[in-house]
Amino acid sequence: MHVLIIHAHHEPESFCSAMAETAANTLSQQGHQITMSDLYAMSWNPVASADDFTSRDNPNYLTYALEQRKGWASKTLAPDIMAEVEKLLAADLLILNFPLYWFSVPAILKGWFDRVLISGVTYGGKRLFDHGPLKGKKALLTCTLGGRDDMFDHDGIHGDIEILLKPILQGTLGYVGMDVLAPFYGFHVPYISNNERADILASYTKRLIGITDELPLNMPSLNDYDDKLKKR
Repeated sequence: MHVLIIHAHHEPESFCSAMAETAANTLSQQGHQITMSDLYAMSWNPVASADDFTSRDNPNYLTYALEQRKGWASKTLAPDIMAEVEKLLAADLLILNFPLYWFSVPAILKGWFDRVLISGVTYGGKRLFDHGPLKGKKALLTCTLGGRDDMFDHDGIHGDIEILLKPILQGTLGYVGMDVLAPFYGFHVPYISNNERADILASYTKRLIGITDELPLNMPSLNDYDDKLKKR
């Protein structure tokens, strides 16, 4: 299995970075091929703009999604985008590793979505969810949080964390057709002991060893919707 880890934390010594390293080491030891994009180390540009195209079909007005399609076909997308798209297409498992910022991903990772999940290649028209172009690939979201786990359950002040992360789990990963696995979280990490952090990494390692046998979360199926994408 080819694994692509997208790591989005600015501090190499952080617990979040330790999670990325744990994933790379554990899966490599299981015989999987690992590619990691460390976005901060790469100085990844998160801003989608006209600079993402070395030439454009319409130089007078930028319709970003249409230019993505044409840029991929003509290989005129910016080199950093081309490289990341090729990594994604080669991957069987995508791991997104990041700290939770304001109930979402850091801006640098959101910019990876914007620039790399290109129209025509990862989505388009009714090519979404179980008809999405990335069908057959798996995705795992792993993130660290300052809050306790009980703050992010059904009765907690923030509510169910998977509902909070629906824009990523369903609106991004599921949308392009990936089999989205249940996320893995490191809760309260700035405030717990080293032994507790070690326990989290041990749990993560155990889960990674069995990752190929996991079933995905439920996502919408086009079979349940009519031609106008309304529920049958």
